[in-house]
Amino acid sequence: MSYKGKYKPSFPDKYRGDITSIIYRSLWERKFMVYCDTNDNVLEWSSEEKIVRYYDPISKKVRRYFPDFFIKVKESNGSIKKYMIEIKPSKQTVPPQKPQRQTKKYISEVYEYAKNQAKWEAAREWCADRGYEFKVITEFELGIK
Repeated sequence: MSYKGKYKPSFPDKYRGDITSIIYRSLWERKFMVYCDTNDNVLEWSSEEKIVRYYDPISKKVRRYFPDFFIKVKESNGSIKKYMIEIKPSKQTVPPQKPQRQTKKYISEVYEYAKNQAKWEAAREWCADRGYEFKVITEFELGIK
C-alpha cells in the first residue's frame, strides 16, 4: 500500500520552495520530512524542488528526475554541508537476484534498477558540480528495520 499526502511544516522558514505543495509519496518520505523540519541541525530543506536530467537506458531518452530532498546541514564540527537525498527501499539499491525463470516481476525489477542507476549517476555528477553530496537513504538509515 502506498501512502501519499501533503506535509505542512512546523518551521516553514526552513523550507525552500512552495510550502503549500510539499507532497510525500511514502511514509518513509514523510518521516524524513518531519526529521528535516524539526531537527535544529537541518538549516534548509526542500522536496522535489530541483530537476536533474538523465539518460534513461530503457527508453533511450533524456528524462527529468526530481530528487526527493535537498538539505543544508550544520555538521557536528560546525561546518555546513549540502546533500541531495533519495529515499528508496534497500532492495532497489542492489541488482535483483536472477531467478531460475525470467518472470515479468524480475524484468520489471531489472528495468527499475537500471533506471535508478542512471538517475543516481546523473545526480552524483550534478552534485559534484554544485558542492553537494548525493545519498540514498533506505529503511535502515530511517530506523525502520
